[in-house]
Amino acid sequence: QVDVVQSGGGSVQAGGSLRLSCKYFGRPFGEFAMGWFRQAPGKEREFVAAIRWRGTTHYSDSVKGRFTISRDSAENTVFLQMNSLNAADTADYSCAAGWPAGRHRVTTASQYIYWGQGSQVTVSS
Repeated sequence: QVDVVQSGGGSVQAGGSLRLSCKYFGRPFGEFAMGWFRQAPGKEREFVAAIRWRGTTHYSDSVKGRFTISRDSAENTVFLQMNSLNAADTADYSCAAGWPAGRHRVTTASQYIYWGQGSQVTVSS
């Protein structure tokens, strides 16, 4: 059973844009949230952005103003629009879904239950 399927990513030059999509095949309820995390080679996984199903969004400081997370509630799908990409954004991006407990928990990977398969984003300078 596949709970989360993500798509998108690829290679782009610095300053370019990419979009990631992630569909959840369960039923969102309560404090359901979906988020994006990324991991670059040799680095720890880090939080990128998250959205509660009621609409509240959260961003890491490194992507704020450049990335936008949004959702299509009818399709249980979230999108990550990534603009003004730079080499530091190169990483494997994973979508996550779950019920993080509390405002600050949306940034914590262990709070999510379901994970996508990962999408490589490569930005060349």
